[in-house]
Amino acid sequence: MHFLGKRSEREAGNASELEKRDSPPPGERQKVTFMAMAIGLVASVGGFLFGYASGQISGFFLMNDFAQRFGALQGDGTYTFSAARQGTIVGLLCIGALFGSLIAGKIADSLGRRLAISVSALSCCVGMIIEISSSHAWYQFAIGRLFNGVGIGALSVVVPMYQSESSPAVIRGILVASYQLFITLGIWTAEMVNYGTEAMPSSASWRIPNGLGFLWALVLGGGILFLPESPRFAFRMGREDEARETIAKLAGVSPDSPIVANQITEIRLKLEHEDAGANTAWHEIFTGPRMLYRTLLGMVLQAGQQLTGANFFFYYGTTVFAATGLSNSYVTQIILGSVNVGCTFGGLYVVQKCGRRNALMAGAAWMMMCFLVYAFVGHFMLDLDNPMNTPAAGNILIVFSCLFIAAFATTWGPLVWAVVAELYPARYRAPCMALATSSNWLFNFLMSFFTRFITGAIDYLYGLVFAGCCAALVLIVFFFVIESKDRSLEEIDTMYMLGVNPITSAKWDGSKANASGAASVRASGEDDPERAVSVERAASDIDQK
Repeated sequence: MHFLGKRSEREAGNASELEKRDSPPPGERQKVTFMAMAIGLVASVGGFLFGYASGQISGFFLMNDFAQRFGALQGDGTYTFSAARQGTIVGLLCIGALFGSLIAGKIADSLGRRLAISVSALSCCVGMIIEISSSHAWYQFAIGRLFNGVGIGALSVVVPMYQSESSPAVIRGILVASYQLFITLGIWTAEMVNYGTEAMPSSASWRIPNGLGFLWALVLGGGILFLPESPRFAFRMGREDEARETIAKLAGVSPDSPIVANQITEIRLKLEHEDAGANTAWHEIFTGPRMLYRTLLGMVLQAGQQLTGANFFFYYGTTVFAATGLSNSYVTQIILGSVNVGCTFGGLYVVQKCGRRNALMAGAAWMMMCFLVYAFVGHFMLDLDNPMNTPAAGNILIVFSCLFIAAFATTWGPLVWAVVAELYPARYRAPCMALATSSNWLFNFLMSFFTRFITGAIDYLYGLVFAGCCAALVLIVFFFVIESKDRSLEEIDTMYMLGVNPITSAKWDGSKANASGAASVRASGEDDPERAVSVERAASDIDQK
């Protein structure tokens, strides 16, 4: 598995140092170009589709026509949804997304990043057709969400992958994090549309919100075809001139710039090691040196994003806040959605200016505090039988829900996508990101399906589960996540391979790596003779530093 050798990493680092020393003319310095921003905006519509599908379903359950068509008639003439039926309708989107995320890596490697995104958007359209055409069979609507989920799950892998591989390093974090911003915009838009249609007496109340999803899918599926292919994928396919032109356009420099030459050199060196390890088995994403650590870390971080409890509010928020006695809980959802969108803009600033580790730990601690208040106030102060008797408790729940959303939107919402997109070596980025994202969707499904059952048994004390998860996430980030802000993908790969201490990783200087680093690299090749040569070369490179 030659990609694990560090020779290419050190040469890539030398290329970066050369770029700094050469100091190209001002006109040749990297710029924030329109093309780079377009990649962030158009591709992130995939996140908008996810947010839109997640945000709209909460409001559907309180719409009269939707309940009459897909709910169960009760003895008093009302229509309700059992926990199993509501959980299935909500959760099948996540099951589809789980499947879509698992196959996304293979599709992206076969068709390319652009076409994979376009095909995934088409799957979303198929799902929406099934949903809209549903008349009285609730399971048909649920199956439509399943197909919609396949496309959304694939997009949740391919979009951050495409953005991380295409974006200039100086704005890579903010562009990948824009995926989360568009998720929040999708949720907010769905809530606004639901608010505008919920009073309609016909099926238009829920079919109009569903139908609008076609617009976002068409914008993504068609718009992505006008953007360039990922330069790293193009180079791997033998299209070096295309890769060179794309890098130049994205960086705002000429194709013969030293900046472009250095990036092409880094990509070429990586590809040489990948070709040397062409016979590497898929299971080495677990068995390769330091790969079990990185693979599991990505899965835990993505699962942790769900276990913070954010989607509890987005999936069931309308129903939950109706229980606090509010006359129109759609308004509360709009308030939460607006806080989510506004604070995610702050999250983009955090991604660009602040360290990953400190932001993630502070965000998890903040969310833990909010859920502790939420759980105890809801259980001990709120009159569950007649919430109007305890308006103060209802107001506290809303306030701390907003504070929770603010914490999530500025930290764990955008940062997880950026950290996971930076976590893996190039050869295994597609399957590792697919596996990590699938863990996000798995816990998304578990939460969406079982929430009604759990809240029925322990009501607001359910918040203690999320509070405990947030506390665990503080420790996980502190002990296992390396600070990756402002570092190249190759440098991040080097840090994980050398076993840099996450606690002190923010101060690590690759140019001062010493003999202990060389020893660590040598040790990684002792159990595999086929890697001995490349590992020894890597160690020699470090020794020369």
